Amino acid sequence: MNKKKRIWPKVVLCILGVIVAAVVVLFGVLTVTEYRPDDTETLAVNGESSKQLHEGESFSIMTWNVGYFGLGQTSDFFMDGGESVRSSNKDTVKDNINSITAALKQEDADIVFLQEVDTSAKRTYYIDELEAVTSSLQGYQNTYALNYKVLYVPYPLPTIGKVSAGIATLSKYGVSDSTRVSLPCPFKYPIRLANLKRCLMVDRVPIEDSDKELVLVNLHLEAYDDGEGKAAQTAQLRELLESEAKKGNYVIAGGDFNQTFSSCDTSAYPLISEDMWTPGIIDVGEFDDSLQFIMDSTNPSCRSLDRPLAGNDSDPDKFQYYMIDGFIVSDNIMINLSETKDYGFKNTDHNPVFMDVTLSPAASAN
Repeated sequence: MNKKKRIWPKVVLCILGVIVAAVVVLFGVLTVTEYRPDDTETLAVNGESSKQLHEGESFSIMTWNVGYFGLGQTSDFFMDGGESVRSSNKDTVKDNINSITAALKQEDADIVFLQEVDTSAKRTYYIDELEAVTSSLQGYQNTYALNYKVLYVPYPLPTIGKVSAGIATLSKYGVSDSTRVSLPCPFKYPIRLANLKRCLMVDRVPIEDSDKELVLVNLHLEAYDDGEGKAAQTAQLRELLESEAKKGNYVIAGGDFNQTFSSCDTSAYPLISEDMWTPGIIDVGEFDDSLQFIMDSTNPSCRSLDRPLAGNDSDPDKFQYYMIDGFIVSDNIMINLSETKDYGFKNTDHNPVFMDVTLSPAASAN
């Protein structure tokens, strides 16, 4: 018995040593393989466009956070207070891809901004979602920028695992240049190793018989920070947009801001609990008059993932909705229509926001 008693502490120490060694190796591997994008990177432009853009012309544009096609009505998510890490099975992910792609065909927007598009991730069964979407939509050029690339995300349990994801822009108009612009990352080492590296994707569309360009900025700003990350990223976005507007270019920035514009009436979607995730606020007064802010709050653009929507959508007191998706547009673009489409959050936790606009130097901010 005495020998056995002496052996057990050694066994425990060996087990602890193996665990510590495994953790050290894991952090070493994640450090070596950390995604470290340059401040700016040139991106590939793929596909074939079908249109040429002219001043005075109207066109449509839509932004949609597709929730990596895995956050439909039966899903919740641990970062929002839910329980799930992998929120859908493989068949559900495929169904979501098919349904959202069908909706994109139906809306037939000339330009589409998509956020949270996986190309190789455990959470979506390593389906190349970018290929699935772009191969189904004809007449579009497409660009893609990574904003989440981690060899292995080691939390929670079960772990998130490998992630390769980003934002995608589809355009029926020819794109002459696409650039990934890195945004400030608010997380320090080692937390940043397994976190997103946010960015702006800036696509430039030439305008026939004009020295101006249509500058398209697809974005997905910080979500789970203390607010400083959102503020720093918004400040960089403001500098870019104001600079392009001063050049006389036509500018449209759109996506998931994870913030509400201060000019947007969100009274229909009050915070039902202080425990819920709370979006930031973008003070539109901090931007100059060359820009206008578009959020249609007739329908919410996002729903909480603290629980599945299915079974809880009939009682508004049980569910949290948000208005965090929209557009910032230069004042030489006239807004003909702005609408948050109601797709009922069936296939993703966001609704798309749709605009019809006209390139018009005489247009002014609303």
